Amino acid sequence: MEPDSGTRSETYAELAALGPYGVRPGHALITMVEPHPGHEHAYNRWYEDDHYYAGAMAMPWMFAGRRWVATRELQLLRLPEKSAVAEPVTAGCYLSTYWVTEGRYDDHMKWTVGINKRLNRDGRVYRDRTHVFTAFQDHEATVYRDGAAGPRDHHALDHPYAGLVLEVIDVAGAERRPALVEWLRSRHLPAALAGSPAAMVTVFRPTPLPGDRMTYVKQVEGVDTRLTLLWFLEADPRACWAERFAGLGEQVAGAGLEARVELLAPFVPTVPGTDRYVDQLR
Repeated sequence: MEPDSGTRSETYAELAALGPYGVRPGHALITMVEPHPGHEHAYNRWYEDDHYYAGAMAMPWMFAGRRWVATRELQLLRLPEKSAVAEPVTAGCYLSTYWVTEGRYDDHMKWTVGINKRLNRDGRVYRDRTHVFTAFQDHEATVYRDGAAGPRDHHALDHPYAGLVLEVIDVAGAERRPALVEWLRSRHLPAALAGSPAAMVTVFRPTPLPGDRMTYVKQVEGVDTRLTLLWFLEADPRACWAERFAGLGEQVAGAGLEARVELLAPFVPTVPGTDRYVDQLR
């Protein structure tokens, strides 16, 4: 068999010569998953040894990725007690974050639907897990603590940050979201970042999943009314939680924008190639 037989390799050179190929994270995949009880180790090994690569990083235009984990201690810090995102609020102990090249969302989605159908057909999808919060997202803004100094947002998933906080904010109606974005970008986030161990915050808005998505992934909620924030920390989130994060919900609620924090969840990075933290999830 010829090396290129069945792969249409000749089309790859044509595709590479067309379309955007910048480095900005114009889009993201943010997925928070709960392995079923008793499946924590097997799920971690499947995701890390196979799916992180075959189902994500090997795909065109997905140029950076990182996995995060919430031990039971970190899960118990989450807010609010009643969340529209996670029920219970402690659900979803693994978080994966990926950047997709700006302007390449449609191209990437065609590939990801196709490869996930193939992985399912070939028995390479781990069933004993629940998608708590999974959405492709469009980049809205990035706010930096140190201005032009330090890593940019396209470095964020490769830079050795010590922690990450996932924040999900819902607003009362779609017409109010632009005002929320402006308040976050110009007032709230610069003030919250000043002097904090958070180096940057990326702000995304969710996009609907395609109709031919995998059936075990529910359709995205809050497409017109939700924002997803990722806070990248230079310190363990436990060291700054009470001072820097526990009051964020009240600050958002008090801004007069009819907005509510529906999830505030701290994570630390996984250690690739290991099962570190797997025994601390319950």
